[in-house]
Amino acid sequence: MKTATATLGKIAAVLALGMMATAPALAQSSRIAWLSAERIYNESKLAKSADNKLREEFSSREKALQELAMRSKAAADKWEKEGAAKPEPERSKLQREAYEADLNFQRRQREFREDLNQRTNEERAAIAEKATKIIKQLANTEGYDIVLQDAVWASPRIDITNKVLEALDK
Repeated sequence: MKTATATLGKIAAVLALGMMATAPALAQSSRIAWLSAERIYNESKLAKSADNKLREEFSSREKALQELAMRSKAAADKWEKEGAAKPEPERSKLQREAYEADLNFQRRQREFREDLNQRTNEERAAIAEKATKIIKQLANTEGYDIVLQDAVWASPRIDITNKVLEALDK
């Protein structure tokens, strides 16, 4: 039993060495491409259109949030300036109003950010879906074996971002 296990281990090691020796040859015959997803999300016409659409969609809420922030700050300032001179019941009322105004502002701000993030993610998903179709077509027509998205560094020679952007913008 020990001999069979030792022999299988040696065979596996020899196979692994053989595969490692042929890997560079296989890699040289493979066609690799790379693209920058951030450029797709930031530079394409679809992305710019989505950005404008989101700005328009959320502008009224953003303006209302800014007004709410000003009211919250005004309530805090009023409590700070007038609170010390007021009798206890009025001081407590001013403090409670400032606190409630701040809580309301924070809640609305959090809801705004969550909604904006959700809509941004939805728009990005739509762009990614269209880009993925284009990337697959490009890989088939140009014979790429793999298309990478995330890399620490990639040669401009294998960068297909501009081709994808052009196809997206048609």
